[in-house]
Amino acid sequence: MALLTREYPPEVYGGAGVHVEYLARELESLVELSVHCWGAPRPEPNVHSYGAWDALAGKAPELAALQAVSIDLLMAARVGDAELVHTHTWYAQFGGHLAKLIHGSAHVATVHSLEPLRPWKAEQLGGGYALSSFCERAALEGADAVIAVSQGSRRDILEAYPALDPERVQVVLNGIDTDEYRPDPQTDVLQRLGVDPTRPTVVFVGRITRQKGVTHLLRAAADFLPGAQLVLCAGAPDTPEIGAEIATQIEELKRWRDGVIWIDQMLPKRDVIQLLSHATVFACPSIYEPLGIVNLEAMACETAVVASATGGIVEVVQDGDTGLLVPLDQQPGSIDPVDPDGFAAVFAQRVNALLGDPELARRMGEAGRRRAIEHFGWGAIAQQTLAVYDYATANRR
Repeated sequence: MALLTREYPPEVYGGAGVHVEYLARELESLVELSVHCWGAPRPEPNVHSYGAWDALAGKAPELAALQAVSIDLLMAARVGDAELVHTHTWYAQFGGHLAKLIHGSAHVATVHSLEPLRPWKAEQLGGGYALSSFCERAALEGADAVIAVSQGSRRDILEAYPALDPERVQVVLNGIDTDEYRPDPQTDVLQRLGVDPTRPTVVFVGRITRQKGVTHLLRAAADFLPGAQLVLCAGAPDTPEIGAEIATQIEELKRWRDGVIWIDQMLPKRDVIQLLSHATVFACPSIYEPLGIVNLEAMACETAVVASATGGIVEVVQDGDTGLLVPLDQQPGSIDPVDPDGFAAVFAQRVNALLGDPELARRMGEAGRRRAIEHFGWGAIAQQTLAVYDYATANRR
């Protein structure tokens, strides 16, 4: 079988890439696997990498979508010997759709996010957003099976694409390696990054994109308890404009609040694990999140989570046990909060409840690690994925 993806180590920048990295590791011992990804050549003999066509180089925003399609064409041409192709995100799913049409391969598509629920992508892609939406629709509606990473995501998929047969949309949760993601008692990373290990700390880890709700977190941070640090591991902005917007908000917050530390790059895994391990609270203010694998990473590091009650987050974070959820009422036809100020205020209240009660935060962190170990192991997730492969092959259209 062939796994088609944009992200693959060492070029991983989001949850979809994390998912593919660990799923591929499990599948290698179970099936004959080849991986087809974007970017620089990889040393592994079964990993094949691709770059966009040189003729599509340029700064026009729609070119990014056309570049993705050019890689899809290359991938589809190279997987003719695969009985089944498994694709991740719209960046690769059109390649799987083409492979099905050309080679008769069974096609399984995992949905990590939905283009209809990410309208802000028009800021990034311009007219290319219509192309990315077309690629996703064609791929999902033509797939032999679609994997949703949560029950909430499955509902969103069927609502966005009502032509899909519900039987073909199956749920396989994201996972976490709890041997790798575990509490790290060392403090060398904290010292290097200027984080005071003696102060209560709120940590955010994620890309700078509308989806992750960074602007709402910064609004909430104005009301965090005095003395608390805010550590923002926030990089890879979708556009220069949103990057500049967040930078301005951070500078405004720093003018009157100390302990605001912005790390505007994607950190190595070990660094992230140590930051999560020493956080009092992990903050996830996402306004759209099919699952939110970063919450699992925090839980595995024994950190209490405060997160938006949206999408698959509610299937990961148990309110009152492993963390606290913040209600998110969204505008009809939009994922933006109905009351952004009210959402930020409640988010701050939930964070402060844990900053002000370190013992409660500790108990929730311990409960979070237990939940991660018991319910989100990659071995079980790989077996569930194989069952979807069997379904797709037996019910190939």
